[in-house]
Formats: sequence, structure tokens, C-alpha cells
Amino acid sequence: MWYGQYYHVLDNKDRFVLPAKFRDKLETKKFYMTKGLENCLFLFSENIWKEIEEKLRSLSFTKKESRFFNRIYFGNASELEIDLQGRVSIPSYLKKMVNIKKDIVIVGVADRIEIWAQDEWDKFYKMNKKKFEEVAENLF
Repeated sequence: MWYGQYYHVLDNKDRFVLPAKFRDKLETKKFYMTKGLENCLFLFSENIWKEIEEKLRSLSFTKKESRFFNRIYFGNASELEIDLQGRVSIPSYLKKMVNIKKDIVIVGVADRIEIWAQDEWDKFYKMNKKKFEEVAENLF
């Protein structure tokens, strides 16, 4: 659904323009953003969010790991809308969690979009690009 990398700079209101190729594939203007893994933010369309929400709600709340994950995942979630200029605002608490200052990388990862601080993305990519073939061999 979403693919590629796009480099952007946040404006003075912590907004970025969602790439047109991403906007064109949306059914609604509503998004959900939450703390992701490996120090990035996850951005989901409304439909994908609802699918994941249903799966996570089906986990037993009596299990400690389930409660822990759901607290972090849903407790840090924010419902957002794209404005008329195609901009999305990053809530300040999420921005702090993943060390975003101004420069970001927007990464399409099939059913989700990841938002990275550019320096964090560069570090992640540099550390992991050599592992790509090894991981591919083990996955497939």
C-alpha cells in the first residue's frame, strides 16, 4: 500500500506534508499515530487501525504482557486528520518519545507509515543494511 522514503522538515507547528503518493491511497483523511518500535512513530489509516485494534482487544487483559503492550500502544495513540494542504501534525509527546527535532524521514512499510527522526533513521539503516540479506535468507 505505502512504499518508499521521503525526507521532510517539520514546520514551526510540528507539521509535515504527507507525500501525495501516500495521500492518494487513503479512503478517509483520518489517521492514527502511536509509538512504534525501534524508536519511530507508526501512522495507520483508519481501516488498518481498526483491524489492529480488534486484534489487540481480543488479547486477554489478565495477561501482563498484553496489558503492558496495550497501555503503551493505545495510551500513546492520537487520532489525527490531514489538513487541506496535506499536512499532518505530530503531537509533542510523541515527538519527544522518538527524538524528533525538525528533520524527519517518512517511510512506507506496506500497511503502515513510519515517521523517523532523520538521524535515527540514518543510524538504523546504517546498522542494519548489511543484515538485510541474512534476515531475508532466514525469513524465506
